[in-house]
Amino acid sequence: MGDLSAYLGLFLSAFVAATILPAQSETVLGVMLALGKYSPALLITVASVGNVLGSMVNYVLGRLALSYRHKRWFPAKPQTLERAQGWYSRYGRWSLLLSWVPLIGDPITVAAGVMREPFWRFLVLVTIAKVGRYVVLAGVVLNLGKA
Repeated sequence: MGDLSAYLGLFLSAFVAATILPAQSETVLGVMLALGKYSPALLITVASVGNVLGSMVNYVLGRLALSYRHKRWFPAKPQTLERAQGWYSRYGRWSLLLSWVPLIGDPITVAAGVMREPFWRFLVLVTIAKVGRYVVLAGVVLNLGKA
């Protein structure tokens, strides 16, 4: 049960880190890799699935955002929404490859939803970015352990 709890904790950490809530999954993954008692491939898979699912939540929030933008309680000001749309229009879908970058990655995934990026394209680009980041992190942690 301990291993299941550890993987579930990693999943939740990665999921929350990909949403607009502030969190860090790289540290959790790095520590679990450094311990050497978990499968690196399974750790990368669990973290990636959690992180991509979290980004999908952002995408859905973005898709719904325009429906509620005129409500008083809507969290983004019209100027902020316009700026995000302009940024995404300028840099386009390829900016989703930066969805792993702290501070800018989450807003990019929300903007993709607002801009109605086709879901399959969103999913492919975000998955490449998220998995790639975890693979690089795992490579660094595992190679540091050998040094």
